[in-house]
Amino acid sequence: MILWIASIYVLIIVGTYALQKYIIFQPDGLSSDYQFVFKKTYEEFFIKTADGATLNALLFQTDLPCKGLVIYFHGNADNLQRWGKFQSDFTSRGYDILMSDFRGFGKSTGQADELKFYEDAQLIYDWTFENFEKYKKEEVIIYGRSLGCAIASNLAMKVEAQKVILETPFKNIGNVIKMNSRILYFPFDFKYNFPNDEHLSKIKEPIYIFVGTKDWVVPNKSSEQLQPLLKSSDQYIEIEGGGHKNLSTFKKYQQTLDAIL
Repeated sequence: MILWIASIYVLIIVGTYALQKYIIFQPDGLSSDYQFVFKKTYEEFFIKTADGATLNALLFQTDLPCKGLVIYFHGNADNLQRWGKFQSDFTSRGYDILMSDFRGFGKSTGQADELKFYEDAQLIYDWTFENFEKYKKEEVIIYGRSLGCAIASNLAMKVEAQKVILETPFKNIGNVIKMNSRILYFPFDFKYNFPNDEHLSKIKEPIYIFVGTKDWVVPNKSSEQLQPLLKSSDQYIEIEGGGHKNLSTFKKYQQTLDAIL
């Protein structure tokens, strides 16, 4: 019995290491001719990368006098058909919003890769200002959600922006997996890092972090480890009862966006 339990334990450890790519990245691909369906009109773009991949992006424009642009990096699953609905949180407050799918997600081509995600975020930022004169770097808000927080925070430490908003961020991927697998010991470093903890201290712009107190995907203890890295002017906003996927439904989230946008 002891040998059987030990064997199962080892298989779980080895399996987690071998399958970490599929645990972390959960894309839903779309055909190139797929027609997105949203209540709001949008423009669609295909951005070529230096290594031949194509990134699919959607631009939603506000009907109000435009205050600036939100560059939005979504979570680890699905595609823009799911994430596009969140444009209303920003267009309703006078901001245009540019959302893109990561490599391998939706209509974007290529394979999911941490370093390529960072390079692609920089490309999207540069492409924006090369193609749209109306947007100013000092009026850009970099927004990250869950996995997208690490891409957003990495970009923000390298470019000019107005502010950075992170929704349900984690310390780093290894930290999240270990906290969610309390009884398991992983005697190795994970292939993927996505280290918000390494990025935050290098960001000069104001940072706003949203977390829910009942997040079962990113443990609160992981998010809390980011607090000591924040500047005195930054804000860490806890939403009582909020989970990983529903913060925008809470009054406190909406009121805080009203205050900072």
